Amino acid sequence: MPTSFQSSQQSVAEEDGNLLLLTTTGARTGLPRTTPLGYVRHGESLLVVASNLGGPRQPGWYHNLLAHPVVQVEVGTSSFEALAVPAEGARREELFAYVVRAVPGYGDYQERTRRVLPVVVLERAEPEGWDGPGEVRTLADKLLEVHTWLRGQLRQVRAETDAHFADRGAGASPGLGLQIRQRCLAFCQALEFHHVSEDGHLFPGIARHHPHLADVFERLADEHRTVARIQGELATLLGGIAIADPSRFRTELEEMSAQLNAHLDHEEEALLPLLADVPWPPVGPPAGP
Repeated sequence: MPTSFQSSQQSVAEEDGNLLLLTTTGARTGLPRTTPLGYVRHGESLLVVASNLGGPRQPGWYHNLLAHPVVQVEVGTSSFEALAVPAEGARREELFAYVVRAVPGYGDYQERTRRVLPVVVLERAEPEGWDGPGEVRTLADKLLEVHTWLRGQLRQVRAETDAHFADRGAGASPGLGLQIRQRCLAFCQALEFHHVSEDGHLFPGIARHHPHLADVFERLADEHRTVARIQGELATLLGGIAIADPSRFRTELEEMSAQLNAHLDHEEEALLPLLADVPWPPVGPPAGP
């Protein structure tokens, strides 16, 4: 049964018929949480407002996406992963005015509270222009696809960080902002998942068939530990909404870029030839009678 909050969100959405299902990861539980929300299209992105009926507190789904920026969006028959980024400053004002023009009910919610209602931009999680490394037929192709995605995400974080520092002399705010925070946090979480999966499944599986490569896997595991240390430093800096030390963040990000790219290059050189004949998706045993 929907809560009163969800029912109100749905009633607002029905003013123009736009409703989506947003699945976030619980900030405390780590469990998926699905909420129906009204949305407004803005270019290729979708906008949702953390109105909470105009109440004094942010809704739970908003806290969840700050902790886990990658969310699942269902619109009609379409489902996709998205990066959730709350708009800030003048952009938030512009987007909120845009939303209110489309769905005036959100203006009523804003009038009920002193809290500035967050406007969250949902943008597809893939980097701009992402088309992958080509058709995925083998485990080597799949590994290269993941590495290409990680490199693209890291390039975007670095580009946005460089743009932020270039604008600082023009009166930009001293913090890094939520756009950089959310994208970098999403990248760090995806990288951690990838490396944990490699350490727990991929590397041991390959090592069983190639025991003479023990030194290679020991080096790859050591590189994972180095990247994880830097990732931990970035996660600490991203722990709050405001970034206390942007210069330190930039230094750690440059170190991450150097270490991760060197690691990915080395891993591809060592493993892609071994995986080139392994089909993807995996071929299971024949079905029984």
